[in-house]
Amino acid sequence: MPTENTTIARRRSFIPRLRRRNLDGYEMVVSAPEKPTDDENQSADRNVVIVALFAALGGMLYGYDTGIISGALPKMSAQWGIDHSRQEILTAAILAGAVIGALIGGSLSKTLGRRKTIFIIACVFAVGVVACALAVDAWMMTACRLFLGLAVGACSQIVPTYIAELAPPHRRGAMVTFFNIAIGVGIFLANLVSVFAATDNTFQASESWRWMIGIAVIPALVLAAAMLQLPETPRWLIDNGTVGKARVVLRWMRPNRTAAVDETLKIWAISQQEQKESRGGWTNLTQRWARPALVAGLGIAAFTQLSGLEMMIYYSHTILGSAAGFSTGLVVWSGLGIAAVYLIFTAVGERLVDKVGRRRLMLMLIPGATFFLFGFGLLFILTAHPNRFLTLTLMLAYMACNAAGLQAVGWLLGSELYPLSIRDRATSLHAVALWGSNLILTLTALTTIDALGLGPAFVMYAVFNLLSLVFVYFCVPETKGHSLEDIEQSLRNGTFMPLRGNISSQVDVSPSENPVHSWPAPT
Repeated sequence: MPTENTTIARRRSFIPRLRRRNLDGYEMVVSAPEKPTDDENQSADRNVVIVALFAALGGMLYGYDTGIISGALPKMSAQWGIDHSRQEILTAAILAGAVIGALIGGSLSKTLGRRKTIFIIACVFAVGVVACALAVDAWMMTACRLFLGLAVGACSQIVPTYIAELAPPHRRGAMVTFFNIAIGVGIFLANLVSVFAATDNTFQASESWRWMIGIAVIPALVLAAAMLQLPETPRWLIDNGTVGKARVVLRWMRPNRTAAVDETLKIWAISQQEQKESRGGWTNLTQRWARPALVAGLGIAAFTQLSGLEMMIYYSHTILGSAAGFSTGLVVWSGLGIAAVYLIFTAVGERLVDKVGRRRLMLMLIPGATFFLFGFGLLFILTAHPNRFLTLTLMLAYMACNAAGLQAVGWLLGSELYPLSIRDRATSLHAVALWGSNLILTLTALTTIDALGLGPAFVMYAVFNLLSLVFVYFCVPETKGHSLEDIEQSLRNGTFMPLRGNISSQVDVSPSENPVHSWPAPT
């Protein structure tokens, strides 16, 4: 069958051509488009899911290591005699470390690559949780949580970027949201462990918090082993001059050669344009055309924390037990319910984000989060002892709206808004904005509640949710279905802002009548 032989010969000649010209340039012959078969689509989807699931283990570690403090803190406080101010410092130490980790992680990922950096992060997770489990006093625990925060901050910045750079445009939202779901899984597991440990006198001095924290070493080691096998991202490879390797990775992650070649050409075209314009280092962030992406991304990062959800997770046992007057058993099970709602509705957001769209999903759900959080605060303003069922219902309803909307989209936008030339440093700033606002809220939450009262404090957090709605409407565009290169091109064309235009598929790689693309070696 001559037709099949010709096709096979053409495919076999493709990779050698790339390898033969790897040192002094590339000449890529682009054949007629080939429609992928069902088997090819399924194989590519399976590979993308495998990468996303293993990388998202970093999100589970982040969720568990930040969420376990809710159940462990009362035991530590009873054992070491910690007051509210010291509790805030101990809880917030991991967030302070996260700010530092986010800054370090960006430089590491640019130099070493995403894959190697995530491997290092996994090792820091493993060492950090063991050190925390062995802490002998509150100050040592604070120092160990500060070290553990380095991994949390770097992970939150690099893992979404790693998944986004490997996922195809039509699956990117769902795949990156695996990271959010993994955070929810980690928080749920942390509360489930707290339920099991509750039989050991939850609010009494106890050593059970040690195994509660230390058990997280297992997923950390699994993540480290997985990153030794998973691929590097094609965008980092092309940006560092290894186009042939990038095309091989894309061929594994895409249904056929046509899709892999097209995406390789797009990434290369953007990379070459950025190399010509690059000023180097942090000064790239001052480029005017990239400013709207920084405003949108950093603003969303701050509002995901200022909305109050993660602070509520950290202090759920303290808020419900001390301020709301819930019994010990009800506090523990309420914490598990909060974690379950967070996990379930993060998964709902994962299903909706590529169908409804990022911007539209936030505009639909932020009003609900604002309303329910305002109602929660108003209950405690009107009466000192509101109905517990209504109190918990309003809290869970707020969690559902926030988790499926702002939280699900916040991490995703941080991985897809920023142009390649500033992506490493911009995602670092994104994580710094996120963890910095989280740090401020966590350091002041109990003090604010003591000073203003539970009701007024949560009305204030409801106002932050309302401000986030205004911000999304004016500053955050719809990125659903668009490649990272299309988003960058819209920034250059001035059509990025939601009220100025629409992102469209507009990256020009070459004239259509010329089937040959010559690639000079990167300098």
